[in-house]
Amino acid sequence: MGVFVQHGEKGLAQPADPRLTPTPDYGTLGPDSDFAKSSAGLSATGPVPTRNAPSNLRALPKNLRLLQLMAMIGGIVSALLVSGVTAKWGKTAGTFSSKKSTAVSAGKFSQRNLDGQKAQKQAEMLLTQAVSRSVDASNRANDEIQAHAESWRGKLSWNPELSQLTTVALNSNDQNVRTSGIEVQLAAYGLSKSDPTVEGLVGRANSSDHAQKIWALWALGLLGNRGVETDRVVQVLTGHLNDSGKDSEDSRRWAVEGLALVGTTSAIAPLLDSMHNDASALVRERAACGLAESGMLTHEQRLTAVPQLINYSDDPALDGQTHAWAFQALHDITKQPLPNDSAAWRNWYQKSVASGQ
Repeated sequence: MGVFVQHGEKGLAQPADPRLTPTPDYGTLGPDSDFAKSSAGLSATGPVPTRNAPSNLRALPKNLRLLQLMAMIGGIVSALLVSGVTAKWGKTAGTFSSKKSTAVSAGKFSQRNLDGQKAQKQAEMLLTQAVSRSVDASNRANDEIQAHAESWRGKLSWNPELSQLTTVALNSNDQNVRTSGIEVQLAAYGLSKSDPTVEGLVGRANSSDHAQKIWALWALGLLGNRGVETDRVVQVLTGHLNDSGKDSEDSRRWAVEGLALVGTTSAIAPLLDSMHNDASALVRERAACGLAESGMLTHEQRLTAVPQLINYSDDPALDGQTHAWAFQALHDITKQPLPNDSAAWRNWYQKSVASGQ
């Protein structure tokens, strides 16, 4: 049985299953970060109240929870190898890296085997290959996903296997694999790439039903990334950064995630603004993460945020944790082995600009 009930706006799926939620929060937090405990209630497939999280997970770093997530994929891939995933940062900084050192080794597929499968199996097979370490297999799978995604719309069930694979794809260090994750998720959500779908989601993003709202904010980011009403999507998501009232922190968080997903240069300014001005540490961290490595911004786009991030690293209006996130973002974007010293970063940046690097 599928998880969608078509109703209302044409082409807009109604999330009829509580599993149909925003997918990943990218990156990891150190085990001692200021709000790791509150964030630990977020599942791999979206927000879950902390009180519902098993007690042994409440203080568990998100990178270790990702290992658990990867282990669960063993039921649909032939092998799972995880290496080098450790907690990199303690209390003073969270790790924004979406580049988990993970490898999925999956059985090769032939075109005949692929064509003989139903849509659900095709999507699972191809996404498994897309997240594999084999470059050739991944590239081929990405091409196949692009070719098949539209025909899958309305035929996929958002089951645990597809959810887990999509989470891994969206945390890949390969932008093409992330794109494949978006395409599969849109197909599984049953969302057409059309202006009416965006308008329907805009209305749903204003829903008093919080689960509907945050799902819509995430789905808008998916569609905006694929070039559907992108300017409109950025405008709507930016507007939700000012949400107030009950559950407003969560709404702002998913608006930030949506902007990172869109991946256009126009998303950078509102992400920087949220990192500096949002009252919530969670939202500030997610904005910094979106600027650093998560989402769909290119490396060149991320570099444009560097001057402001340097300013944030010693801005007296910001707390020490946000200063640390600014430094972490700078390290993730530039890969420069500099200390957490604002003067050192300013000196490096001035020299790099002068030399045209």
